[in-house]
Amino acid sequence: MSIPLTIERQVHFSRSRRGRQELVEGPAPQPVVREPGRVPRVARLAALALRFEGLVRSGAIASYAEIAALGHVTRARVSQILNLVNLAPDVLEAVLFLPRTERGRDAIKLAHLQPIALTPDWGKQRRQWRELCRDRGVAIEL
Repeated sequence: MSIPLTIERQVHFSRSRRGRQELVEGPAPQPVVREPGRVPRVARLAALALRFEGLVRSGAIASYAEIAALGHVTRARVSQILNLVNLAPDVLEAVLFLPRTERGRDAIKLAHLQPIALTPDWGKQRRQWRELCRDRGVAIEL
């Protein structure tokens, strides 16, 4: 006589890199909870500027002109983006962590930050940043 055999395991279906479903052992992963809204464009550009700077400093990319060629943009556009690296560290951090835009247009644009980034005095940059935030209705503390 045969004895019934029961095996219990936690499994879930997952998609492989090629899109095929496969059976994976273990509990199903928790669904990703996204915050409402989107990251402001200027925050993404600031992160990109830091990345570009790091690539050139490490030697992975030879020059900013090479970045422009690889990105299919003009050297002037790369310069506009890289100007954000000249912001005072606390201002740059505030830009990176701007509140998400839930609807409509972003409150702060790259064109608003260009004159601030071109100011060599960090104290003046901080005053200009606070004034810009006040004028644009963005509640940011430095």
